[in-house]
Amino acid sequence: MAITKIEVPELFDFGSDNSAFKLPTGTTAERPTSPSNGEMRFNTTTGYVEYYDTTDTQWWEIDYTPDPIVPSENFDAVLYTGGSQQTISLSFEPDFIWLKSRGGSYGHMLFDSVRGIDLPNDYYVQSNTSAAQITSTNRFTLNGNSITIPVGSNSINSSAGSPYVMWYWKAGGAAVSNTDGTITSQVSANTDAGFSIVEWTGTEANATIGHGIDTPELIIIKNASAVKNWTVYSSNVGATKYGKLNLTDDFQTASTAFNNTDPTSSVFSVGSASVANGNGNTMIAYCFHSVDGFSKMGSYTGTGATGNTIVTGFEPAYLMTKRTDVSGYNWYIWDNKRSPTNPRDEVLQADTSSAEADYSAYPHDFNSNGFTIDTSSTAFNGSGATYIFMAFAADPT
Repeated sequence: MAITKIEVPELFDFGSDNSAFKLPTGTTAERPTSPSNGEMRFNTTTGYVEYYDTTDTQWWEIDYTPDPIVPSENFDAVLYTGGSQQTISLSFEPDFIWLKSRGGSYGHMLFDSVRGIDLPNDYYVQSNTSAAQITSTNRFTLNGNSITIPVGSNSINSSAGSPYVMWYWKAGGAAVSNTDGTITSQVSANTDAGFSIVEWTGTEANATIGHGIDTPELIIIKNASAVKNWTVYSSNVGATKYGKLNLTDDFQTASTAFNNTDPTSSVFSVGSASVANGNGNTMIAYCFHSVDGFSKMGSYTGTGATGNTIVTGFEPAYLMTKRTDVSGYNWYIWDNKRSPTNPRDEVLQADTSSAEADYSAYPHDFNSNGFTIDTSSTAFNGSGATYIFMAFAADPT
């Protein structure tokens, strides 16, 4: 009888197939009763690949621990002074840019790569207004890890000596189609950093939208086609309520915003409200979830006394806070570029066009493991009051 020899490379040659070598799978209870040395399988109970060692007579997990995320490779901020066309070095090529004049009463400008940053026409929305997206006449030019900013607009680059801040995030580059939800979305996702940009065409009916990351804890939505308020979901408040990034309102009850449904690991829900799912409108969402050592979407309760320390697990580079239980309080932004040392007292407000303000009367300190509120002000630390925050880490020192 003829014997055909199979070469080892042939045994594992998948050719041009877009495939993978699949291990046997099963629960812990379904492990082989008499395993051989070196047997491997995927344990669906633990979520790990495991192998059997006859010397120790036990199964060992193969645990993969990813390299820790480098904060400045996924979020950073840069300061510049207006007055001339300039090219600014960045830590990475951004997918989401949030720009604000520090010295003048000019609106915030939010650009993203899904709608277009570096195009013949780029588009921005403003966190301090309900206006529809605006076509920029002073477009950016992205050159990998740098950006060229022309002169012309007071909001971007005006007269000499005017200061600006640019916060920027890395998503996933060019958007891809996502069919996880009942509406197909276009998604640029950075799964490691827990951030995605999502665009879809609204239907003004209950729907689900694929987001491309682990379960979001904070979702900021704008109807880019219409004059509509911003809509904010926070897992710390719940899906029965929503906030408004452009207003000082409290988080208000409305089933039509997020359909009373918290996000899952694949989709978030929107209702019939045009602010969250306008019929035929271009909708844009910025989705975030916490990542150890990089970001925290959290909440805290005010103490009404100085020295209220909030743990994030890292030293913040950026912090935005909002009181949620009553109206009349802004969305406040601190960072370590405008205030490089404690107390961090240079503050901008996401819901107003106001210039940067000195908040030395309401000091906030950035610590190695979080931030401390050294004021009893009801805007930041009212007794029994509830607040949410979004924080991103500085690089460890």
